[in-house]
Amino acid sequence: MNEQNLARDPAAAVYDHVIPATQPWSGVVRRGQILRIVDLEGQQAVDTLFYNAADFSERYSAQDTLRAQNAAYVSTGTRILSSEGRTMLTVIADSCGAHDTSAGACSCEANTVRFGEHTRYMHACRENFLIEVAKHGMDKRDIVGNINFFMNVPVEPDGRLAIVDGVSKPGDYVELRAEMDVLCVISNCPQVNNPCNGFDPTPVRVLIWES
Repeated sequence: MNEQNLARDPAAAVYDHVIPATQPWSGVVRRGQILRIVDLEGQQAVDTLFYNAADFSERYSAQDTLRAQNAAYVSTGTRILSSEGRTMLTVIADSCGAHDTSAGACSCEANTVRFGEHTRYMHACRENFLIEVAKHGMDKRDIVGNINFFMNVPVEPDGRLAIVDGVSKPGDYVELRAEMDVLCVISNCPQVNNPCNGFDPTPVRVLIWES
């Protein structure tokens, strides 16, 4: 945690928006700008994708990011890499500790398989992503593996991924510096069938500052 980052004045932000519970959002973060995502009430997963704002065919690569960091989670110092192997953003502060980028986004299909037929029509992150990327001329083929900020996904002894109670507290945040102009697409996760949101989706906040 960086005290200077904690002291960054929200009043000086060039952008400040609260994403309601269960809803999507997208916006461009220019090179050099600082993006902060705040978990306002704690234990809220924030599914996130990044695209090169000048060429959407270049987008976040979970595989390349994990391989380059030689680490299973995203945290302070992580370079967010693109499908072209370029650094899109750098995580410069993280009050939570670790963020998942392996478990992917919930979908209506996955909900049905995992939790039963009665969940088929429940809102899910892939639907949120589809709503937002469509605003930028993309479709479901452009939705790739994402980062789950604030989502607690430990690796079990047998190698399986577990989705358990989140460890983020109210006000926890992650801060990223854009190394190129990026389109950020967020699904404020609506999942109520597993504990990634404490079974109670809540709002999150996004702020952007000039460097």
